[in-house]
Amino acid sequence: MERNWGSLKAVAGFFGAIVLTQFGANTSAIAADTVVVRLGLFTETITLAELQKAAKTGELPGSLQPYAKGLSEQQRRFFLGALGMNIPMNVVTINRLVNTQIGTTILNDFATALAREDNAGVQALRAGLVLGSTAPQGLSILSFIAAYPSKRLEINLPQAFIVAGSFNTAFWRTQQFMLAIAPQLDTITPQPGTPQIAFPFDPSQPGNAEVKILKLSLNDQKRDRKIPVDVYWSTAANANKPVIVFSHGFGSVRTDLRYLAEHLASHGYVVAALEHPGSNEANTNLALQGKTRVVKPQEFLHRPQDISFVLDELEKLNQTANNPLAGKLTTTNAMVVGYSFGGGTALTLAGAELQLERLKQRCKNNLAILSLGEGMQCIAQELPENSYQLRDTRIKQAIALNPTTSQIFGETGLTKVEIPTLVLAGSADKTTPALTEQIVGFDKIPSPKWLVGIVGGTHLSVKDPSTTLDQIGQPNTPISGGEVVGEQAADVRKYVKAIALAFAFQMTPEAKNYAIFLTSDYAQFASTAAFPFRLITQIPPDAMRIVKEFVEK
Repeated sequence: MERNWGSLKAVAGFFGAIVLTQFGANTSAIAADTVVVRLGLFTETITLAELQKAAKTGELPGSLQPYAKGLSEQQRRFFLGALGMNIPMNVVTINRLVNTQIGTTILNDFATALAREDNAGVQALRAGLVLGSTAPQGLSILSFIAAYPSKRLEINLPQAFIVAGSFNTAFWRTQQFMLAIAPQLDTITPQPGTPQIAFPFDPSQPGNAEVKILKLSLNDQKRDRKIPVDVYWSTAANANKPVIVFSHGFGSVRTDLRYLAEHLASHGYVVAALEHPGSNEANTNLALQGKTRVVKPQEFLHRPQDISFVLDELEKLNQTANNPLAGKLTTTNAMVVGYSFGGGTALTLAGAELQLERLKQRCKNNLAILSLGEGMQCIAQELPENSYQLRDTRIKQAIALNPTTSQIFGETGLTKVEIPTLVLAGSADKTTPALTEQIVGFDKIPSPKWLVGIVGGTHLSVKDPSTTLDQIGQPNTPISGGEVVGEQAADVRKYVKAIALAFAFQMTPEAKNYAIFLTSDYAQFASTAAFPFRLITQIPPDAMRIVKEFVEK
């Protein structure tokens, strides 16, 4: 999932924006009775009484009609339903959340959409959230406005659209889950003075080989797909190591994970980073111009088929004389690395079955606030069949970074994964929230498997800095406010390099030398103050009970 997708959903955030951007307060004791919506030089005032009436009658206030003319009937119902929606957290949980690092980030995001007359800042926003959650029915738009300690609450509507598009029920439940399991996470933190395990070397450091890039332009005539591929390699490459194929995120490019491709290639691996023509940046730009669909449902089938096609072409290259890669490509012993939408692609190639019957039921006329990851998966409901099996037996290991899994694989699709799999999740990911998109799915994947948790990691944290330059210094993005990217996420990328290399070496005779880096001990060792890392191979029963509790809410 990438940055352009958020702008396509902006119009769907009007009342969602009010939900999320009400979370501001100053230190007075006067309750708000009006909401002022600002759009450039124009403003519109809505009274709390009008909003309360709208929630009861199901009719938009008259003052909002000029803004609502362009909305579909489904969008109108969505907005009115949002008025009565409660954030699924009690006052104790809200109080704990807003005093965490992630909570502060959330408050900073909210603050960008409020035109406050005071300078109370995050502390007042924090107080407002807690106060609003003390209402008998819990925290909602109306209870918050009623508790807001100011006569007037002013919202910058365009900025509110941006903020609203990045928060969703799955994200809130993930934060609840993180708070609930915090005591268990603390128990694995070593006490001061505990002897550190000695690690033989640093797998995050580059190898000795100079990395080269071979650019290919492939054409799958059967599917009319032109697929550009960057092949990262070095003279250290040999047939004893697996070929590694990268699948990028939605609306992005094949350099999504360039730093990781270069790292693996420097250690003698051949890495093929391809671009999916139906869901890359160029396709998204055309969609924004109204020239094509954002994603066609067939893309869920084409993406894994793209990987299989590239492996076919690499095998031809392997047998081509006078080619620098001839004899160095073991395409029958390959590993796939996918990010976001590409993470789902990687799991599909690993054997996960697309199961669409439940998805079609959930996505049809669904007015709930979905994450962008869930919304993307709903596109697949247009596919004609209810199940698809796209396993490529040449793929022997899979890494799925921040993958989408909650809808597309149904109840049992992930149980059909047949190879060792590593899944990575970021606790502050609003695009593919960890609880619903990674943690629940991970429990269904057969062993051997590894779940890596980046506490404080956001959706874009694992990406190459060159593809997140437009996010640096921005408090919000069209898709996920408060993204941690660039130099701020250097620790995350360093750890990703280490575990990806260790995982790749599990397919070589040197597997034992690298196995120690796929442990909770190394995760703890590599942790930093900004990013505690966690690694498990099974979700403990106590934690799984908490998972089910929050998912079933």
